[in-house]
Amino acid sequence: MTDYKVRDLSLAEQGRKKIDWAESQMPVLTQLRQKYAKSQPLKGMRISGCLHVTKETAVLVETFVAAGAEVSWCGCNPLSTQDDVAAALAASDIPVFAWHNLSKDEYYWCIDQTLRIEPQLTLDDGADLIFTVHTKQPKLAEKVIGAAEETTTGVHRLRAMAADGKLLYPVIAVNDSVTKWEMDNIHGTGQSALDGVLRATNILFAGSTVVVAGFGHCGRGIAFRARGLGADVIVTEVDYLQALKARMEGFRVMPMLDAAALGDVFITATGMRDVLTRQHFEKMKDRAILANAGHFNVEVNGEVLAKMAKSERVIRENNREFTLKDGRRLYLLGEGRLVNLVAAEGHPSSVMDMSFANQFHAMMYLKKHGKELTNTVHVLPREIDEKVARLKLESMGIAIDKLTSDQERYKTDYAEGT
Repeated sequence: MTDYKVRDLSLAEQGRKKIDWAESQMPVLTQLRQKYAKSQPLKGMRISGCLHVTKETAVLVETFVAAGAEVSWCGCNPLSTQDDVAAALAASDIPVFAWHNLSKDEYYWCIDQTLRIEPQLTLDDGADLIFTVHTKQPKLAEKVIGAAEETTTGVHRLRAMAADGKLLYPVIAVNDSVTKWEMDNIHGTGQSALDGVLRATNILFAGSTVVVAGFGHCGRGIAFRARGLGADVIVTEVDYLQALKARMEGFRVMPMLDAAALGDVFITATGMRDVLTRQHFEKMKDRAILANAGHFNVEVNGEVLAKMAKSERVIRENNREFTLKDGRRLYLLGEGRLVNLVAAEGHPSSVMDMSFANQFHAMMYLKKHGKELTNTVHVLPREIDEKVARLKLESMGIAIDKLTSDQERYKTDYAEGT
């Protein structure tokens, strides 16, 4: 049996059913697997991955294996691993080191295990694996051709490393592909974040006031979905342009200190720490609900909230009640971690189909071009983005128009005017 560490291997059959369901919803990735199963273009490549161990991720991992890669995997969040899916991967002889509710030490131990294969390619969601290579195993970085990063927070982190001259190998910002952040971040996060809040609370959004912190792609998706469910939505921002976009979309915009007294539900999606902290907790209504959709659990300051409370208890799964000294009750969901993956199942499989098709193409691109790239953050070529979009549309039975030859000429005919 291949080396692994999971919660309970007996859950493998249940996990396999979940993977099969996800695969049925991921036609683009499935088509790539079928296309490359014989030629195995990733044969000889060792890939270490640190990404949420969900049923969708399992489809990606098995696609890498079908294309010839040797893979070792761990989760990128202590609470997001689906134990039955991890068991199914382990039962398929894939080295996986992941289980739900890891301690911080266990979390980084799992990352260390994935690096034992001495990867030539790495894949990240949040950049913890890449950062571990750079800080703990810099000699290993010399063997790495390149990496791919899945999420906004990780891309920001890696661009900061590159700007500081500390990035030791090139990284593809998969997050910046249109078929990722315009689909996954907006539609995936918008739906799955509210799904997480609903599973942890079963509240009625209609008639409630929802405060969304951040109007980037993720915050935008959350705001639109909350409004679609009948909520009055307030957006808070630190960026004038994003704040203006939110107002032009019809949302109320104000500072968080003002919104704190009005909100029934708060959902952060900023990538910044201390978006909700003492000064905000002091102004909130009794029974306000606090959730985070950003990658790290720093946006809602749970430590400060715990210090302010005279008592706390788990009121229902993934929902901790903090009773303050004045009797007000505030509810923190999923320990302030990614609410869509802690309290729910993450993004729908059909939207991850595009994100992970991009990840697959990123590994292929790095194998071919990685040694030519500079040690900074790059994006996938537009033609790959367009290919993923075309395949997704075809799987949905949708065709589009094409420019005629005259129209193609007109695109570059600067002499033709009025």
